[in-house]
Amino acid sequence: MIKLESTWLDLRTIDDLATQKTFIHSLNSCTKLITTLVFVVLVTSFSKYEVTSLFPLLFYPVALMSLGNLPYKPIVKRLILIAPFIVFIGLFNPVFDQRPIAKLGSFLITGGWLSFLSITIKLLLTVTSALILVATTGMNSICTAMSQIGVPKPIVIQILFLYRYLHVLLEEFLKTNQAYNLRSFKTAGIHYKAWGSLLGQLLLRTMDRAQRIYQAMLCRGFDGKVPLRSAARWTKKDHLYLLFCLSFFLLCRFINIPEVLGTLLTGGFQ
Repeated sequence: MIKLESTWLDLRTIDDLATQKTFIHSLNSCTKLITTLVFVVLVTSFSKYEVTSLFPLLFYPVALMSLGNLPYKPIVKRLILIAPFIVFIGLFNPVFDQRPIAKLGSFLITGGWLSFLSITIKLLLTVTSALILVATTGMNSICTAMSQIGVPKPIVIQILFLYRYLHVLLEEFLKTNQAYNLRSFKTAGIHYKAWGSLLGQLLLRTMDRAQRIYQAMLCRGFDGKVPLRSAARWTKKDHLYLLFCLSFFLLCRFINIPEVLGTLLTGGFQ
């Protein structure tokens, strides 16, 4: 139970980080959203065999975490949480793609291993950038920025509600789990025979809680429209930040920086 409560509290850490006052936090939410979207598109545009070309892009999330005063632990914990899914996506690449690409000593590097490493790095970069966006902007500001750049408002509202009431669902699960633990003895965790009934109770409790929340919203004048606060104006630092990031992304995309540096270094010693 203590572990579940700590996990629930840990989910709110990202929201708390968005209230800081740093250079990254002070940027316009549209600026950060556009930069993150461009970064994700650019990372996914690399071919499946490119690995070294992705390494310079690691500078972007590291720099944001440093400028935004973000602790590494919450980000790393969430990356570890999705690590099994990342591994599963590219797990069979080394099995099906046996085409030799290079040889490192006595070890033959196949295309499957390169594509596996490329997929892993791409997912780590994109997920980390998304987490940093939430940690430096906040979901409300992100939804406002999405509305500003032309995302349909029903989609924005659905995303906002999904994120906001995810905590409500977790609270209901914690209450159900606590009730089970108080009524059971000499058992570690939830017995598999009780999974079905507990899930059914959780569904009923969730539906009842959702109905009460909806009634409360109607009493406060909800008409299907969620007012989003207007985005802040663009400033000179927003334009400079966006220009610098886009220039860096394009440089990494069209120039293999590690290869260029390796050529310069090896050429310098000859």
